[in-house]
Amino acid sequence: MSLPRCGGVFISTTSMGGFLGFPLHSIYHAAKFGLEGWSESMLFELGLHNIHIKTVAPGATSTDFLNRSLEKSLHPSYSVLENKLTLSNDSMMNLAVPAEQVAEVVYEAATDGKDQVRYLAGDDTKSLYARRLEIGSEAFRKEIRKQIIG
Repeated sequence: MSLPRCGGVFISTTSMGGFLGFPLHSIYHAAKFGLEGWSESMLFELGLHNIHIKTVAPGATSTDFLNRSLEKSLHPSYSVLENKLTLSNDSMMNLAVPAEQVAEVVYEAATDGKDQVRYLAGDDTKSLYARRLEIGSEAFRKEIRKQIIG
């Protein structure tokens, strides 16, 4: 008995939060890391049916995400860290790419026919990911901690 061939491409957007962790966003990162792992594993399983799984990981995108969706910590123990992150977010959003640029990467992933699971969108994501690959995940984690926490 052979399985039917369905075909198609499934695209999920993860964000760079799917492979880079930052303080005070642990639940967000857990979900995004999970989606990255799920996508890679499902690529093997659904590939048997000619279904391709691809992830698009944008960085800062010109949307209202931070104002609409990001809850700040209310516990005083985290106020100094929260203030540092807020300043970091402001500078990050000054370099944000338009949503249309992310849409172009989604279109590329859906139509290029490549056997590739992860697509990066935005120069910030590409440079952070390249830095992590260059120095390794442990050194990168320490670098981020030093930049944000001090």
